[in-house]
Amino acid sequence: MLKGFKDFLMRGNVVELAVAVVIGAAFTAIVTAFTTGLIKPLINAIGGSDAAQGLGFYIFAENKGTFLDFGSVINAAINFVIVAAIVYFLFVLPVKHLQERRKRGQEPGPSEPTDVELLKEIRDLLREQVTKSDV
Repeated sequence: MLKGFKDFLMRGNVVELAVAVVIGAAFTAIVTAFTTGLIKPLINAIGGSDAAQGLGFYIFAENKGTFLDFGSVINAAINFVIVAAIVYFLFVLPVKHLQERRKRGQEPGPSEPTDVELLKEIRDLLREQVTKSDV
């Protein structure tokens, strides 16, 4: 049971996935800080009904809970695009390229025999056994 668990952990996909999650979380924090600190103020500079709130407006002016914050939505979309681009260009593309290089370097192994070939081989072996027993 422990050997199976060890084999599971040591498979390349599990280790790569764990590294990707950790690095993805770190990049997400950096990109979130970038978009919150630099991009969102630029979006909020466009303005809205309340300059202190940013790009958006109140559905009901007397109720502060009805503010539609378009700046945060745009900020989150930009954040997602940046994180996706970083993951794609720094992780997915190089790994894909590396896998293609490995595939090109591999020689094709022996092909598996077809069902007909196996049946012919069994037939020939049975004939040999019958002829040996007749002699």
